[in-house]
Amino acid sequence: MSLICKHVDALTGYTPGEQPRFEGMVKLNTNENPYPPSPDVSAALASFDWQKLRLYPDPVCNKVRALIAELNGCSPEQVFVGNGSDEILALFTRAFVEVGGRIGYFDPTYSLYSVLAAIRDATVKPFALNADFTCPLPPADYADTFIWTNPNAPTSLMADPEVIASFAKSFKGVLLIDEAYADFAPANCMSIATAPENTNTLVMRTLSKSYSLAGMRFGYCVGPKELIDALYKIKDSYNMDALAQVIGFAALNDQAHMKQNAAKIIQTRATLAQALEARGWQVLPSASNFLFAKPPVNAAELFAALRERHIFVRYFPAEKTKDYLRITIGTPAEVEKLLAVLADYNA
Repeated sequence: MSLICKHVDALTGYTPGEQPRFEGMVKLNTNENPYPPSPDVSAALASFDWQKLRLYPDPVCNKVRALIAELNGCSPEQVFVGNGSDEILALFTRAFVEVGGRIGYFDPTYSLYSVLAAIRDATVKPFALNADFTCPLPPADYADTFIWTNPNAPTSLMADPEVIASFAKSFKGVLLIDEAYADFAPANCMSIATAPENTNTLVMRTLSKSYSLAGMRFGYCVGPKELIDALYKIKDSYNMDALAQVIGFAALNDQAHMKQNAAKIIQTRATLAQALEARGWQVLPSASNFLFAKPPVNAAELFAALRERHIFVRYFPAEKTKDYLRITIGTPAEVEKLLAVLADYNA
């Protein structure tokens, strides 16, 4: 007899993007920021008193919550800070989904959602995207909770925030809007979470992408106090260590640096999209820090060929995505190297 819970024994765990280590490689497969974080992060690390590590950190991140509230036009009581957005997603499934409940999300989207649902032994309710990868509107009673990634991954497309706001008003469960890529998009949904009349919607952000802090786990979400309180009830006692709180504050406090880096990525995104389209690629209009594009040659074979040349992009072999590659926006030099190698394969 197995000692492992049946539903855990049966599930397939989440597979993160490959983390290769080759000198001179071009790593465009995990949507990391190609530019360093704010210099204020370096200064915060240099000035951190290491002797304070003998003390427990602030369990509810008061200082950084106050800053996040100021940046998003809400009260600190409406902010939850988590050990990466993945922790927030896990807590979301525990706080708002009964065992055996229904978790909805689009298909295709971030593949961790289905794993978290399986861990919770919940009923998985994927809602198919349209043939062009745009988001149809799910029924108001489609699931007990729904996770709407905007812009979506891996497709890079952004849904109109007004459409999402309309869905939030009609949806009968708890809606989580995952905005990991919002700083690369022309609009966002934060006003839904901060609206006084909102009772069922959370908006989640991460510092991994636009703030260049993928190596430090820091995420947050904003929403009505009742939902935020529920997350704080079930989090680990000290889920955010002292260094993460100090570094997160420094990064968030330098909005100019983040926006400057995001602007550079958006410009390179446009350059790469134009170059690929000129070569016969079908490129979806991206609102993120990556492109989702269909090459004029076999996508799986091109992915493998690029990998052999130590150029790493992401390939999803599922039926709906098997003809596309996801390409993180790197530096202009990395993009030029990618384009040069693609020319060798008539792509």
